[in-house]
Amino acid sequence: MAYLDNAATTRVCDEAARAAVEMMQSCYGNPSSLHRLGAASARRLAEAREAVAQLLGCQPECVYFTSGGSESNNLAILGAAQAKKRRADEIVTTTAEHSSVSMAVKHLEDQGWKVTRIHPGRDGNLDPYAVADAVNERTALVTMMVVNNETGALFPVEEAAALIRQKNPDTLIHWDGVQAFGKLPLKAARMEVDLLSVSGHKIQGPKGSGALYVRRGVRVAPVVYGGGQERGLRSGTEALPALVAMGAAAARLQGRLPALWQRTAGLRDSLRQRLEQLPQVQLNSPENASPYILNFSVPGYRSENMLHFLESRGVFVSSGSACSKGATSPVLTSMGLPAALVDSALRVSFIYDTQPEELDQLMDALKEGIATVAHR
Repeated sequence: MAYLDNAATTRVCDEAARAAVEMMQSCYGNPSSLHRLGAASARRLAEAREAVAQLLGCQPECVYFTSGGSESNNLAILGAAQAKKRRADEIVTTTAEHSSVSMAVKHLEDQGWKVTRIHPGRDGNLDPYAVADAVNERTALVTMMVVNNETGALFPVEEAAALIRQKNPDTLIHWDGVQAFGKLPLKAARMEVDLLSVSGHKIQGPKGSGALYVRRGVRVAPVVYGGGQERGLRSGTEALPALVAMGAAAARLQGRLPALWQRTAGLRDSLRQRLEQLPQVQLNSPENASPYILNFSVPGYRSENMLHFLESRGVFVSSGSACSKGATSPVLTSMGLPAALVDSALRVSFIYDTQPEELDQLMDALKEGIATVAHR
C-alpha cells in the first residue's frame, strides 16, 4: 500500500499509540480529581502540554488543548470576535482557507460582521501587502493559514503580520497552523501572532487532539462552558488518551524538523520531476510550497475517477481537502484555475516515513490510469 494522503490524516506512531493505551488502561484518572490517580493524570497532561509547547516554540501556559484543528480555529475566530465586538467589527481573511476557518467567518458575517477576503495568485501564493491593505481601524481580526492544505503554498504570515501591526496594532492575528505544525520550526513566542491553531493527527498523533496557542495578554472568550477546564477557556474533561498521545508524537519530533523537511523535499522534488515528464499532467503547487504537499491535475480525467483507480492499485491520494468530501475545490477555484484543472486535481501528501517506493507505485498506477481510465 502507498498511503499518500497524510495531509488528511496520518498513521499514529508507535510512541503515541502506546501512550494512548496507557492513559486508557493504567493512568485513567480525571486530571481534575484530587486523589492520586487524578494527580498522576494531571502530571501526564502537563508533560504533554510541555511537549506541544516546545514544538510550537512557546511557554506551556500559552497552550490550550482542544479536540483538533477545527475546534481550535473556531475558538480562535469566534472567541476573538466575541472579545473584540464592542470595539471593532471587521475581519480580513483569504479565499483559500480551510472550511473550519471560512465557515466560522461566514457565521460571523451572517451576524453582521464585515468580511474582506483576499485571493491568492494563480500560482497559489499570497501577497502580504494585499492582506495588510485590507486592514483598517475597525479590523478586529486577521485570520489566515500558514501552509495551504491543498497546494502546500507557504503563506507569508510573518511578513503580513509585521505590516498588519503597522496598520493597526490592536488587530488580533490568527494563523491556522495545522499543516505547518510538526513540519516548520515554529517560534510562536517570537512571532507577531496572537492565536495559532494546531492538530495532533497531522503529526502521527491521534484524531481528536489539538491545541490553540494564545499569546500572553490576549483575551479570547470561551465558546464552550462548563467545569472551567483549560483555565476556563475550554470546558470539558480533557481527552487524556488523545492529548497525551499528541504530546508523545510532538516529543519525538524535537530537533528533527529541519532534517525531516530536507528529506521530504527530496521526495517531493523527485515526484515533481517525474510528473513534469508526463505531458498529460499539470502541477498546481508553487515551487516554493511546503514539501509535504504536492497538487497536480490530469485534465480530462475527473479527480474522483482517477482517485478510485489509484486506490484499486493500492495508492491512496486525495482530490483536495478531506473535509470537502469531493466538492469542487474552493482553493483552486480561488486561484483562478480553469475548471478543467480544478475538476481533475489530485493531492499527494507526505509524512516523515514516506518511502521512495510509494512514489514508484504512484507513478506506475498513474500512468496506467491515464492509459485506461475513461477520458472525460
